[in-house]
Amino acid sequence: SLLLEGSLPSVHTWTRLAQQRRQRAMVGIDLASTAYILICTAMVQLMTPGLAFFYGGLVKDTSVLTMMMQSFVSMGISSIVWYVVGFSLCFGESVGFFGNPGTFVAMTGVSVNEPLMRGGEEVVAGIPGLLFAAYQGMFAVITPALMTGCFADRFRFKPYLIFIVCWLIVVYAPWCHWVWGGGWLAQWGVYDFAGGIVVHITAGFSALASLVVVGKRPQDEENKDVPHNVPFVALGTALLWFGWFGFNGGSALGSNGLAIMAAMNSQLAGSVGMVGWMIMDILHGKKPGLVGACVGAVAGLATITPAAGFVDMNGAFLIGIMAAVLCYKCVHWIHNLGYDDALDVWGVHGMGGFSGSIIIGLLANPEINPGTATRSWEQLRVQTICSCVTAVYSYVVSYVLLKIMECVIVIRPPRHHDAALDLVQHGEVAYVTHKSNEHLNPDGPYDASSDASSDDDSAEDPKRATNGETKHVSQRIVRMA
Repeated sequence: SLLLEGSLPSVHTWTRLAQQRRQRAMVGIDLASTAYILICTAMVQLMTPGLAFFYGGLVKDTSVLTMMMQSFVSMGISSIVWYVVGFSLCFGESVGFFGNPGTFVAMTGVSVNEPLMRGGEEVVAGIPGLLFAAYQGMFAVITPALMTGCFADRFRFKPYLIFIVCWLIVVYAPWCHWVWGGGWLAQWGVYDFAGGIVVHITAGFSALASLVVVGKRPQDEENKDVPHNVPFVALGTALLWFGWFGFNGGSALGSNGLAIMAAMNSQLAGSVGMVGWMIMDILHGKKPGLVGACVGAVAGLATITPAAGFVDMNGAFLIGIMAAVLCYKCVHWIHNLGYDDALDVWGVHGMGGFSGSIIIGLLANPEINPGTATRSWEQLRVQTICSCVTAVYSYVVSYVLLKIMECVIVIRPPRHHDAALDLVQHGEVAYVTHKSNEHLNPDGPYDASSDASSDDDSAEDPKRATNGETKHVSQRIVRMA
């Protein structure tokens, strides 16, 4: 109207008009909470590369790239699944026991200017629906990557891609919908603040099932449990711990006191878990090491995750102690039973999430998050039943899924590839000390396609690798060394 009257509006007028336009567009949106959750989304995304460094440092130097690649590729594959149908399966309208894959398919109906609406009701108030979808998507990214530490060195790349796609649909999505998406467990009164049930129990017990299928690493392999790069482990822990403030603190879904409480509980439980793990090492006749300290911190952070927004700091302190003792014992117990959990995924994440979910029933303070979990025998019963059912479901469904896959595709790399898994699976090596790759092979530059075809041939028939083929690959490895 000012232009029609022949006068130009001032800069102040333009600014005021722009602010009014944004306010009209962002209906029901709290700008502080939006900014906070956007930052938390980036922090949780950073946890997956942190996990790659953490796991990568713990394995041997000939499989570090394979280990890290499994984490990094989860960011790509899981994000695509999340965009197409994953978010809808988790937070869509309930169809029987499951989420409707058509509610938000390809992010249809997910607004960037308004809170997420489902059935005419707000799912989460104060933040844009698309931001909520992005934040929850980061949880879907890291969860399948957590399992990789359990079956380290025993999963080919192509089957792994198939596995995480199927696993997200048949394991992660149902539990996410049932607990966080308004499903039957949420209606029953089950509480999981940031992923003890949805993330850690599902990943930990699914990883345990994978060990039954892929078996153990070669028992004659020397130093298979010795980390090849301890600084990588420390760097990964630092990134994970930093991201955990967004993982747990952001699960308040707002910039408020609950977010502060969850962040402080996470810091305290992680710290107690770290110190407690070192004490456990000393009590068992070991020296306190950096790797043990890092594993202890992760155990404390994983165990506080489901309870971070329900307990006070005294509760967080007790949970940190429980994490150090219980997870430490579970790590040793599973190895004594003969399971080759390479990087202690079940003991740390599976049992950490399991115990942390149950303890809500004993330690939940009603003043921390009013209207939600309250310590009581009934809450303890509900949390225990749900945790047990989650563990059994994750184990059984993952085992069945892997056995079906095993009927149509070979999951485990051939034995003669173990000494150069990175080279065979990805055509790369982590550490090159010569001026060029030509020095890796006196016959000329390395041709990844030759070993790739060998890997494919072995996939068709793992028994086809003759002594001559094994000798050829072994000679190539020796020349590279």
